Amino acid sequence: MHTASVPVFARMLGNMLKWLDKAEAHAQARKFDPNNYLALRLAPDMLPFVKQIQIASDGAKGCVARLAGQDVPKWDDTEVTLDELRARIRRTLDYVQSVPAGQVDGSEQREIVLAMRQGEVRFSGQDYLLHFVLPNFYFHATTAYALLRHAGVELGKRDYLGA
Repeated sequence: MHTASVPVFARMLGNMLKWLDKAEAHAQARKFDPNNYLALRLAPDMLPFVKQIQIASDGAKGCVARLAGQDVPKWDDTEVTLDELRARIRRTLDYVQSVPAGQVDGSEQREIVLAMRQGEVRFSGQDYLLHFVLPNFYFHATTAYALLRHAGVELGKRDYLGA
């Protein structure tokens, strides 16, 4: 369970840091405020770029905490700059990598209960990771990537997948 979660989150979060660096370089080269990216949307009814990063961060830290049987760290969604988003991603990386493998491994059958708008949802640890968190994490990471690509940031498949 650790191998299927922490290194996966760490790799993509590290990639996201590189996307933000490329976005900032793109904005500087074209002489506009790089923080303009935070409001990007592909459609009026979707969440903006900043929320995509925040939700991916929340998914990673929440997953690792729940699988480890820990309280989920609560962070305010107050980021208004690329630097603040970088700090959040780094804090997420630090947190998920701080949880020992032994606390996550063996959590396949741990009951995970989420309070959702439609009521409580219950998962086994394995189903939570594989069928809820990972698809959601990649959805928001992919959306953030697509928003930057749509804005002209020169990102490619290697940037998404990492080295």
